[in-house]
Amino acid sequence: MDSARAGNRNLTKVYGRGENQVAALREVDLEIAPGDFISIMGPSGSGKSTLLHLLSGLDRPTSGSLSYDGQDIYGLRDKELSAFRRRRIGFIFQQFNLLPVLTARENILMPLLLDRRNMSGEYLEQLAQLLGIEERLTHLPHELSGGQQQRVAIARALIARPDIIFADEPTGNLDSKSGGEVMKLLEDIWQKMGKTLVVITHDGSIAQRAKRQFVIMDGVVTEKEE
Repeated sequence: MDSARAGNRNLTKVYGRGENQVAALREVDLEIAPGDFISIMGPSGSGKSTLLHLLSGLDRPTSGSLSYDGQDIYGLRDKELSAFRRRRIGFIFQQFNLLPVLTARENILMPLLLDRRNMSGEYLEQLAQLLGIEERLTHLPHELSGGQQQRVAIARALIARPDIIFADEPTGNLDSKSGGEVMKLLEDIWQKMGKTLVVITHDGSIAQRAKRQFVIMDGVVTEKEE
């Protein structure tokens, strides 16, 4: 992160009870340092999306803790946690999750509107140039290609100037060319903007781009040695 450090201890997530109990995550310990570029790779059902949801505060664990700058965010009330996510964390998903009735510009600005914050026109212009969507800001999502929609989604994730970006299968809905372009953009954002980047993927070629690489299998996370 720009100025923050995240770490979790014994993060565990269990679904169901009794004989139907399933452990999606098993006592995961993971430190995320400022400026990290981390990939977490695993097959479908391995627990990688569950891990992302817990690391980002979208869900709460069965047990364990997650701290940002020494503060356990699971100790926050729901309203406080929502505000924390809006201001400190950016999300990029496989599904672009753009509102179809809003222009690209309006979709990008939505996090600021929800948080009642003012927009910096200069910063929006900077993002649009970096992502190559300057000429697409007045277009509706259905007027954009898949790659352009994901670029708009990336701009939306960055507009609140978050410390850390979580990307869940960011190229999953794209062809190989568009997917490669999106990953190159994410690398540029990591390098040029100093963001911390955590990418969840099942694709080994994407995972290998990261500075630190983790593998998750049956809810157990291990770091690959260089």
